Amino acid sequence: MTAHLPQAQRSDARDNRERILEAARTVFVSAGLDVPLREIARRAGVGPATLYRHFPTKEMLVAEAFTDQMLACRSIVDEGLADPDPWHGFCLAIEKLCELQAHDHGFTAAFMSAYPHALDFAAIRTSSLTGAAELIRRAKDTGRLRPDIVLDDLILMIMANNGIHASTPAARIAASRRFAALMIQAFQASPASSPLPPVPRLMPAVSVPRHKTNRPDPG
Repeated sequence: MTAHLPQAQRSDARDNRERILEAARTVFVSAGLDVPLREIARRAGVGPATLYRHFPTKEMLVAEAFTDQMLACRSIVDEGLADPDPWHGFCLAIEKLCELQAHDHGFTAAFMSAYPHALDFAAIRTSSLTGAAELIRRAKDTGRLRPDIVLDDLILMIMANNGIHASTPAARIAASRRFAALMIQAFQASPASSPLPPVPRLMPAVSVPRHKTNRPDPG
């Protein structure tokens, strides 16, 4: 029985670490980086001592959460490259990257501002951009991607998608999906009129006043 205790303890430790990271990512995205570590521990269902045992400093916790975000981005690019249909893989990557960024809600920018030297961001970025360039090359070879599309166009798309603001997370994600669909149609060599996702409400409804006319009163 005692032989199984270390393995069980390691399993519990892994579970605690994953719960802490999941709670941290959720809180950082929704409330920013200033959330106290005790609140993250509470949401993860662990004690503060357990959190500090895994992440002695807040910078370490934020950096780990950010690394997972970057790995998710790279994983999406790899998934697109693994698709046997290069055009489908290209479109899938655009859809998932835009949605990932919509969920991010400024977390990446906040991390880079607060902890600019915590990670070798240049290496992570170079790896993802190399994969994205290969996505473009493969899609062009199919003849379905416009021949004048370059890597900078994808970067421009990501920057524009990052500028989407909405009143709720659900509306922001819905807007990002519609934006991705519009971009895919713009990237096509022969744009097709495919159905777009539903239009999200990004601003409160505004009543438009009726303009008065100069017609004489019939009475």
